[in-house]
Amino acid sequence: MLSLIVGFDPKSSTAMSKCMIMGAAGSTVYFNLKLRHPILDVPLIDYDLAVLIQPMLMLGISIGVIFNVIFPDWMVTILLIVLFLGSSTKAFMKGVDTWKKETVLKKDAYKRLVTNGGGSEEVEYRSLPLGPSDIDRKGVEMTAESEVPVLQNVSWKELGLLVFVWVLFLVLQVTKNHTATCSTWYWILNFLQIPVSVAVTLHEAISLYKGERVIASRGDEGTNWKVSQLFVFCLSGIIAGIVGGLLGLGGGFILGPLFLELGIPPQVSSATATFAMTFSSSLSVVEYYLLNRFPVPYAVYFIFVATVAAFVGQHVVRRLVILIGRASLIIFILASMIFISAISLGGVGIVNMIKKIEDNDYMGFENLCRYQA
Repeated sequence: MLSLIVGFDPKSSTAMSKCMIMGAAGSTVYFNLKLRHPILDVPLIDYDLAVLIQPMLMLGISIGVIFNVIFPDWMVTILLIVLFLGSSTKAFMKGVDTWKKETVLKKDAYKRLVTNGGGSEEVEYRSLPLGPSDIDRKGVEMTAESEVPVLQNVSWKELGLLVFVWVLFLVLQVTKNHTATCSTWYWILNFLQIPVSVAVTLHEAISLYKGERVIASRGDEGTNWKVSQLFVFCLSGIIAGIVGGLLGLGGGFILGPLFLELGIPPQVSSATATFAMTFSSSLSVVEYYLLNRFPVPYAVYFIFVATVAAFVGQHVVRRLVILIGRASLIIFILASMIFISAISLGGVGIVNMIKKIEDNDYMGFENLCRYQA
C-alpha cells in the first residue's frame, strides 16, 4: 500500500511498514501493560507464554526471510491468499462459537439473578472464554479490566529473557549483514540463532513441564503440561515466524488465531501476540535503520500516526467489549482484518503477477547466493 499510495520503492515500503508495525505494537503494549486479566489476578499480557513463543517466532522469521528471497512472487501471493482466507474463516468460526458460549453463560447468569429476586435489574455479566472447558465454568463473572501502574504489571525476569534474546539476535543479524551471502561466516551466524532461541524456549518449557511456571491465562489448564502440548506451542511459534518472514508481515496476524485455537482467551491472545510482535518488529526496524533502508523523517511520521491510531483503537475496542459484555468482539475484529488483508494484499500480488507475465519476466525460484536485494 505504501508503494501504491505514497510512492515508496519496494525496499523502503517494507522497511516503513515495519516501522508502522513497531509503533502500533508499542502503543498497544503500553496500553495493555496497565491492564489486569479480566478474571484472574495476573497481568493481561501472559509473559510465560511470550517467553515460550517469542524465541521460536524470531527464529522462524529468520527462516522465513530466506524463503522470501528464494520463493517466486506468485507462490508467495498464493500462499498469502490461502493462509489468510483460511485463518480468517477459522477465526470467524471461533468467534461464532465463543459468541454462542457467551450467550449461554449470560442466560444462566440472568436465570440466577431472577431466582435471587433481582429480575428487574440489568444483568452485569460479561464472559471470557478460558479454553475448551469454559462452557462448564458457571458463575464466573468478568468485570472491566482494572488499571494498575505499568511497573506493577511487568514480570522483570521474563522481560529480561526476551530482551536478552532480542539483543543476541540483533548482534547476529547486524554482523551477518556485513558478511558475504552464503559464505562460511554467513551460515555460521545464521545457525547460531538456533541454540540461542532453543535454549530460552527449552528453559521455559522445562519449567512449565515441572510445574515451576504456569501459563496463567489458561486458568487451571495452564498448570499441567504434556510434552506434546509444549511441542505444539513451540512449533506454532516457528510456523508463525516463517509465515511472517515469508510474507513480510507482523507475527500478530498469525499468532492471534493460533493462540485462540490453543485455548488462550481473546483479550490475552491479542495482548500477548502484540507484545511478542513488538520485539520482532523493533529488531527489523533497527536492522533496516543500520542499512539506511528508509528516510528517518518519514519513518518518524508514520510511527507517530500508527502509534496514535493503535492507542485510539485499543481504547475504543476495550470500551466496546465492556459495553456489550462479549470478548468475542475481539475475535471478529481479528477475522475481519485478516480477511481484508487477504483481499487487498492478494489483489496487489495478482496485479503484479499479471504485469510480470505480460512483460515475460522471470518467475521461477531465486538462487539465494546470487540474489541481489
